[in-house]
This record gives sequence, C-alpha cells and structure tokens, in this order.
Amino acid sequence: MRNIRKCLWLFVIALMFIPQFSSAQKAKITLEDLFKKGTFRSRSVYGLTSMNDGEHYSAYNTKNQVAKFKYASGDEVSVLFDPSEFMKTNEGIKEFGGYQFSPNEDKMLIETKNDYIYRHSYTSVNYIYDLKSKTLTPLSKNGAQMNATFSPDGNWVSFVRDNNIYIVNLTNFEETQITTDGLYNNIINGAADWVYEEEFALTTGMQWSPDSKKMAFYRFDESKVKMFNMTMFENKLYPENYTFKYPKAGETNSVVSIHTYDLGAKTTTKMDVGPETDQYIARIFWTTNPNQLSMLRLNRLQNKIDIMLADATTGNSSILYTETNKYYVEEPNDNYLTFTPDGKSFIITSEMDGNKHIYLYGMDGKLIRQLTKGTNEVTNIYGYDAAKKVVYYSAYDNSPLRKAVYSISTNGGNPTKLSEKEGSNSANFSTGFKYYIHFHNSMNTPTLVTLHNNKGKLIRTLEDNAKLKERIAEYDMPTKENFTFKTSENVELYGYMVKPFDFSSDKKYPVLMYQYSGPGSQSVQDNFRIGWDEYLATLGYIVVCVDGRGTGGRGEAFKKMTYGQMGLYESTDQIEAAKYLQTLSYIDGTRIGIWGWSYGGYMSSLCLFKGADVFKMAIAVAPVTNWRYYDSIYTERFMGLPQDNGLGYDSNSPINHVDKLKGKLLLVHGTADDNVHVQNAIELIEKLVQSGKQFDLMLYPDKNHGIRGGNTTMHLYTKLTNYVKENL
Repeated sequence: MRNIRKCLWLFVIALMFIPQFSSAQKAKITLEDLFKKGTFRSRSVYGLTSMNDGEHYSAYNTKNQVAKFKYASGDEVSVLFDPSEFMKTNEGIKEFGGYQFSPNEDKMLIETKNDYIYRHSYTSVNYIYDLKSKTLTPLSKNGAQMNATFSPDGNWVSFVRDNNIYIVNLTNFEETQITTDGLYNNIINGAADWVYEEEFALTTGMQWSPDSKKMAFYRFDESKVKMFNMTMFENKLYPENYTFKYPKAGETNSVVSIHTYDLGAKTTTKMDVGPETDQYIARIFWTTNPNQLSMLRLNRLQNKIDIMLADATTGNSSILYTETNKYYVEEPNDNYLTFTPDGKSFIITSEMDGNKHIYLYGMDGKLIRQLTKGTNEVTNIYGYDAAKKVVYYSAYDNSPLRKAVYSISTNGGNPTKLSEKEGSNSANFSTGFKYYIHFHNSMNTPTLVTLHNNKGKLIRTLEDNAKLKERIAEYDMPTKENFTFKTSENVELYGYMVKPFDFSSDKKYPVLMYQYSGPGSQSVQDNFRIGWDEYLATLGYIVVCVDGRGTGGRGEAFKKMTYGQMGLYESTDQIEAAKYLQTLSYIDGTRIGIWGWSYGGYMSSLCLFKGADVFKMAIAVAPVTNWRYYDSIYTERFMGLPQDNGLGYDSNSPINHVDKLKGKLLLVHGTADDNVHVQNAIELIEKLVQSGKQFDLMLYPDKNHGIRGGNTTMHLYTKLTNYVKENL
C-alpha cells in the first residue's frame, strides 16, 4: 500500500512537472515565420495624412477603411471611405490601391487596380469620391492613368496616359488632352524616364501652379537613348521580347525640357534651361509667385547644381543659386528646396562644410545663415512652420547608428531635440505643425508609435506592439549587439553581430557576413529587425555586418573617398573585417562567408575573389559585375564617365578578378531585372567558365530586382539557407 501510494505520489509529481517542462520550451524562428506568416512584423500606422484643420488625420483603420481620427484623443471620428461598399457592384472597386484628398477635402481620388511598371511608376483606374454625396465617379473612361493629381483649387485633376498629359474638369468630367506627341520609347510628357525615376526618385513630371492657372511639366525626348532587351517567358510557347530605354554609363541620355501649359490661353511655353542638352533637371518647384517656376539643374557629372528661376509666361530664366563640389552634389529630392511663404527666402540642404546641413538663403541668392552645424548630419527636412519660423528635421544623434527628431529656428540658435528615446526616430507632422506622430524603434524595441505636441511632449500612444513583444518572448531569440574595431589603416568601423541564443565563448562558430556597402548607405544602425540574420543564428551561425568606408552618417570625406574607384576601399574594409573576426576566440576563422544583394552582391563576389584566402564562400544576389553595365546617373555620380575613368571602372569589377576564385560561389539573378540586368550575371558566368572556375547559379524567371512574387521569396531564402548549411 505504501509503495502504491508512493508510486501514485511520484506520478502526480511527474504530471505536475510535465506542463512546467513544456512551458519552458521556446519556439525557434523558421523561414515560414519570416517569409509567409509575418510572425515578427511590427504593427504601425499606415496611410496617414494630416487634414487641413491640423486637429485630425486620416489613416487606415483595422477594417482597411479610410477613417478620420482626432490627434488629441486618437478617437475615430468617422469613416471617410469604405472600399467594401463599392466592391459589391460590377462596376465598383475591385482592388483598393490608395487615396488622396482634394485640397478642400470635399473629394477623394481613389486608386484601384494599381499596375506597377518600375519601382515607383504605375497605372491606376482612378475614381473621384464625393464625400458629401457618397458617390463614386470614374476619373476617365478612356483607359488607366498615371500620376493623377488634384489642382490646388480642387477643380481639376491632371494625369498621364500613353505618355501624354490630360486634365479633367471635375464640374462636368470633360477630358482635355494638352500634349499630343507622346510616344512609347520616344517622347514622354508628364512622367519620368527609367533613369530619372530610379536615381532621382522622380515620381511625377507635373506640377500645378499655386493659383491652378498653369501646369509645369517635363518632356523627355528619349529617341536617341539605346534600347535594352529582356526576354519575358511567362509560360509562353514563344517568349516575348520587352524593350525599354536604358542609358548606361557614358551613353546617351534623354534630352529633357520643361514646359508650362496655360489653362486659360491653352498655350504651351518652353522654359529656358540653358543651351546644354547633356544635363539633368532633377526637380521643378513653383515658388510662392504663381508665375515663377524654379528648376534644379545638374551638369552631367553632377558636381554642379543651379537653382534656376523661370518666368512661366515667357520662359525666360535666371540663376538664383549655384553650388559646386569636387566630387558630386547629393541628389536633390522632394525636400531639398523650400520657399518660405513670405517670398523672401528659401531653405536648402548642402554638404558645403563637410557635413550635410540646413541653410537659409535670401531670394537674392545670398546666404542669410547656416542653421545646423556639427557632426549630426541632417537626413530629412519634415517641414517649415512659417508662423513660428521653425524648421523640423531629422539628423543623427551623436552617433551614425542613431537618429533623432529636431527643430531649429530660422532666426538662429541651437537645435532642440524633440525625441527622447535613443534609436531610430522619425516623425509625421500635422498641418500647421501643432502635433506630430512619432515613430521609434531600436535594436531591442519594435515600432512604437506615439503622438506629441510640437514641443515634444507625449500626448498618447498609438501603437506599442505589446503583442509582438509577447510573441518574441515565446522564441529562443538570438542576441544582437553593436561593436567597433580599427583596421590596419587605423580606420574605426561600426558593425553588428548576431549570436545564437545559447552562445558560448568557449565554442567556435562559423560566420556569414552581410553588407550592402553602397555610397551613403547604412546597414549598421540602432533599429529593430528580426530576419534572416536571426534565423541563421538559430542554426548555429554568427552573422556579422560592417559598414566600411563610403557608407553614410560620418561626413562627406568618409562617404566620398570612394569616388572614382568604387569597390576598392569597400572590399578592402570587408576583408579587414573578416581578418578581425579571425582574431576572436569564438570564431572559426576557416569558415567565414559573405553575402549581399545588388551593390552588396557586387561586393560579396568581389570580396570572394580578392579575399580568396579569407572567405570560404559567397552569395551574390542580383549583383552589378561591371559598372559599365549600370545606368548613367548613379554610376557617373560616383565614378565619372567611363571615357575619362576607364581604369576606375575596370580595376574593381568582379569580372576582372575571377581567376582568384578559390571558395564556393552562388550567383542569383532575376531574368526580368530592369535595374541590374541579368547581363551582369551572364558576363560573370562567361568569365568564370573561361577561367575554369566552378560555381553555382540560380535564375528566377520573369522576376525583377526584388525577386519576389508568389512563393519566390520563400524559395529564394530556402535556397540561400541550404547553400550556407552545405558550404559554411
């Protein structure tokens, strides 16, 4: 009896122990978590647009409706647009792609059936939604549209179709064609050619004047730009040949002209951009004067920028501001130039003192004052509050790893730091700058979305990702830490290291290095991410990333030292990083690999060849293999013309170093990559074959530079994982 009771007691104890033991078992990261389930995807606030009163904003709610929210309380005031209501009819919305308000917010432009062309460009079937009558009217019944935009008075919408510009009168939906010479692969009106879209991020080629009486637009003559051909297989018996204009380094670019269309006179006027045609007009902006258009002109080498002012009626122009640089001028974006509403000054960013900062100039072109200084380079301007004479912006936070939100008065003085938490910080300001929605994350903190007033005071939390934190706690999560080291040239470099959750300094671990390394890029930052790095760490690998010379956040000299010789310092620093890792007691120095995508693929293949005694293997996804194959704007910005710098172009091209290969190489490319053409892979393959070097290859049919769609991403990372496991 005693023994039976003892056995029963032991059995009860065992039953009590089993669930405790089971609850202690944590899950491990899987590829499905990363690329199918989105297990570690942070929640945020999407589709956010500040409304005119500055007290409300619109955003997508949990039902994917466009809703109106109150800044101060976060309460959902009303549903502005419910796509599901219009999916019930045959002629209603089938796919909701986005929205924009008319200037007075009585209408919405609803995008449907978005069909992407390249990275930014796409066509849509657009509707005008009347918020009062709740009616939906097709913008045009004559085909899909591009770049649809309201005029400032809300009475017109402009768009591009088949390379021509149209405007629609919203009182009667009468459609008027204002250009007629548009022709595929020849003339583009109101949109960008491939290289302007990709390298200047020019998303539209039309700008309405402030008084809605004129429209300024780009005209691209790409008739002399050479064609690039891609075979599109698409499961067809006879695959089709897709051709588009792609100017490679040193080759002929589009001739760009700027025009204005007068809605009243129905006349078009060409702006004077100077006699040179081999140049760039990176942006156009209307000044506060509705008859004055500014144009940002860059020379072909991109080491000189002019801000030009043109009379929109006559086309006559003059130069307001000029800046030159011995290397290159940073490419202007939508936030590069701000004209103050009083018409007396303008605000720009420049690297003229060796770091990127904000400057205030008068409309006479003379400097009033430099607003920001020091090593905390400016990364983005959010806007200018004319009432308070304050500029809101983001900049580094005493480290290239961290960014903060700041404000500074145009009257001078020191900047005010608005964000409090260290890590990656950004903001979205309300109309009138009374509030801003703040986005924060750090290495160990997923996205935190909060509302603040313009002094930085916290009002409330919109999203803290508490559920994601709970989910993460259920996993055996690898540890990620930042580090620095000095190269043999005494250059301090920043890196991060992801270690297995059960890491022991008494063990020896193989290492896979990841990098991108492109000019001004940054891969090592204090931000949150759970991805393939962490998955590999669960398999027993240490993943390391180092930002070498040429990357951003450390001033102009550090970034631009790679000018004219891309690949030289970058590959040297990655090889040095691998050699540093070999000195660490817990690293297996005979098992170090490297991988990257695009510029990173260029670097990983180059490092495998040049560092043949250091790297055991490399994976190169969509790599550039010779800068002569890449586009004009990007390549020439950092390398000059190949006609002037042949040695710089060739000396660090992977195709010229294949004879040094000793380790294992996996080359991956999408056959429909319009950005880094599969030609790069083909040329490298031929060089490897003729050198008698064995390698591995994976081509993804009809996939572009992102190599995604359907099961593609899952297949790709399964392939990459297996290659690492088999060869490292």
